[in-house]
Amino acid sequence: MEYHQIVVLHRIAVTLFLLHYVVKGYFLLADKKETLAGYTAKTKIAEMILSVLFLATGIYLAFEGPALSGLQITKFVLVFASIPLAIIGFKRGKKPLAIIAILFLIAAYGLAEMNKAKNRKLTLETDSSISADPKIIYNENCVRCHGDHGDAMIGGAKNLKLTQLTDEQMKDIIKNGRPGTQMVGYKALTDDQLNGLVSYIKTLKQ
Repeated sequence: MEYHQIVVLHRIAVTLFLLHYVVKGYFLLADKKETLAGYTAKTKIAEMILSVLFLATGIYLAFEGPALSGLQITKFVLVFASIPLAIIGFKRGKKPLAIIAILFLIAAYGLAEMNKAKNRKLTLETDSSISADPKIIYNENCVRCHGDHGDAMIGGAKNLKLTQLTDEQMKDIIKNGRPGTQMVGYKALTDDQLNGLVSYIKTLKQ
């Protein structure tokens, strides 16, 4: 399975897992203990599968994806803190703990969305503060996936040392990104900045 497919699987697992616990939280808060017990029994296997997918894909992306940002680290802390709270809260009927666990999961989901929006900032607006130095542009935006020498291949990134793309193809990918991958488009780059960045990338092949 390719990296971008695992990203999609992770997002699906997270969404379903969160919805599952929101439903359980509703039954608990509404004092529908018998309904909660029945729902828990019927979804026990599904919950186990979602939990494994949620954690396994998340850990994989943490190790194989780009370097973790502060938002992502906070997200992982919230997720792992929610697990024991949810177990105790729902198993023993402790409403405050269950609520906190659900809020932690919702907050973690929100932080993940904030991190995605932050990573795509340059696709949405013109940033006049972007350096004209192609090496600085590369180090600030590309190195976390492609590495210092272009061959890190983190998170499914292509090996820039081996690329056979033409200058125009590289500029198109840099400008518009690659749908379904971690490669976002940097639309704020000017033509001069794009040309400089492509020229710098070509030096990595030497």
